[in-house]
Amino acid sequence: MKNILKLAIVLLVAACGGGDSRAPRNLDNACLLAREKPSYYAAMRKTESRWGVPIHVQMATIHQESKFIGNAKTPHRFALGIIPLGRQSSAYGYSQAIDSTWDDYREATNRRSARRNKFQDASDFMGWYMDGTSARLGISKYDARNQYLAYHEGRSGYANGSHNSKGWLLAVADQVEARAQMYRAQLDACGK
Repeated sequence: MKNILKLAIVLLVAACGGGDSRAPRNLDNACLLAREKPSYYAAMRKTESRWGVPIHVQMATIHQESKFIGNAKTPHRFALGIIPLGRQSSAYGYSQAIDSTWDDYREATNRRSARRNKFQDASDFMGWYMDGTSARLGISKYDARNQYLAYHEGRSGYANGSHNSKGWLLAVADQVEARAQMYRAQLDACGK
């Protein structure tokens, strides 16, 4: 009886998406990451086919947003350094999508059961968002830097130039671009 109960719990957890949300071991090598997490690579290929967003741009953005951790959340805010005020935002999961934008995605794509802690859904969300950014703002899907800035600030914020007064964010976007180019070269080298 105990074994049947254990099996039922394992199956329930797996069915509800409670799978392994730990980061891959080597985040600095796209080929090793693809080999360790073939389902991630397959999801990103599917996103590239559906939305036209290259794998290396997706990888670099997901690395920056969550370090490939499926249950990533923003840090807590504190008053006076000790009184908890909640999280900085509702961003959650691989893509760090906020609640309202995630809801927009689920409605627009008719994927009502999509979850932010499921890699395939997070990758598809990112493709959907970057495709929309390309259409509305004219940012190339291969331009990891500006796609990231629009992703972080929102399309309206990017269009208004909100990112230009944030030196720290511009530096992060440069790092995303550099990582995307590194991933691209690695994927080319290993034939992915």
